[in-house]
Order: sequence, then C-alpha cells, then structure tokens
Amino acid sequence: MPGDDWQKFANLRLLLGYLYTQPGKKLIFMGGEFGQRAEWSHEAELQWHLLQWPPHQGLQRWATDLNAFYRGSAAAHTGDFDPFGFEWIDADDALSSTLSYLRRAVGVPAGQAPEELLVVCNFTPVVRSAYQVGVPRGGYWRELLNSDSESYGGSGVGNLGGVQAEATPCHGRPHSLTITVPPLGMVVFRAEPEAEAEP
Repeated sequence: MPGDDWQKFANLRLLLGYLYTQPGKKLIFMGGEFGQRAEWSHEAELQWHLLQWPPHQGLQRWATDLNAFYRGSAAAHTGDFDPFGFEWIDADDALSSTLSYLRRAVGVPAGQAPEELLVVCNFTPVVRSAYQVGVPRGGYWRELLNSDSESYGGSGVGNLGGVQAEATPCHGRPHSLTITVPPLGMVVFRAEPEAEAEP
C-alpha cells in the first residue's frame, strides 16, 4: 500500500469496510485482519507478534467490528443476490474520489420498512467536510461505523453519532445529508425508525 504507515492502515481499513458493505460473501486472507506486513507463506506462521503495536490492534478491532456489523445488520447481507439490496447513489464523483451507495434488507414482513444503510467512501487523504449526499427518506441517520475512529487507529473525524436529513433533493432523491467523510475512510449510516429519531 502507498503512503506512510498512517495512510497504509487507513487504506486497509477503508478497503475492508468497502468489502464488507458490497454485495457478496466475504473473505479475508491470512493476516489481512491485523495488517500482516510479509506475504503469507505456508512454511511460516502468521506475524502475530505485530499485535503488540496499536495500529495493528486497531485494525484487528475494525475487522472484529465489521464482522459483528455484517452478522447483525440484515441490510448488510440479506440483499447480496437481490437487485433491491444494493443501489448506487453516486458512483461518478471522480473529483472527490468518493463512492456512495445504499444497502437494503430484503425479505422483511409485509408492511415493515426494510433496514436501509448509507455507505460513503473517501479514497483520498483529504477530509470531505459538508459533503452532501442524497437519501431516500428523511429523519435521523445514525452513524454505525466510521473507519477513522480513534479506537481503530484513525484521526477521529466523524459525524458525532449521526445526522438529521434535510428536505433538500440531491442525487435524484427527495432528501439529503450533509456529512463529514474522513480521509481515506468510510462511514456507514442507518435510517432510524421515527420512534428512535434524535430531537
């Protein structure tokens, strides 16, 4: 991975977050979950000793939390093979090097709204402040994951737990969020039911 150590770890956290929020089943290969530096060899054990250093500990914590998120969020896995489960919001923002998309749960009981997740990825080392992204509904969108959290070894740039949607159309959708996207990072938001919305 290019860049200094901070950028390498941030890039890997971003890559893993992108992997876990895309459709399809997941595979992390031999040491990728804690940032093994040497190429894997069948004649040697994994470089477990690296876990004595905080950046590797943070990456392992991120991989652990991604697994828990994937298992616990219906929108992250039930729509893997259903077109309703994935929708691009903006795949063309080359100027900012960002991608944004929705994941939706499928197979929910009739009359129940499916869980919806918004994923925004920033592939540059620049913070994207006041970044506007369209969403399909209003209300409060809670920040579930942030690869730049200090607990993962990041710089702590985020959205203070969530963002209230505005009735401002964007990306062909009736509402939008104005968010901060961390450098070489990704954030995941969930549309909260009205009863759980923030004031």
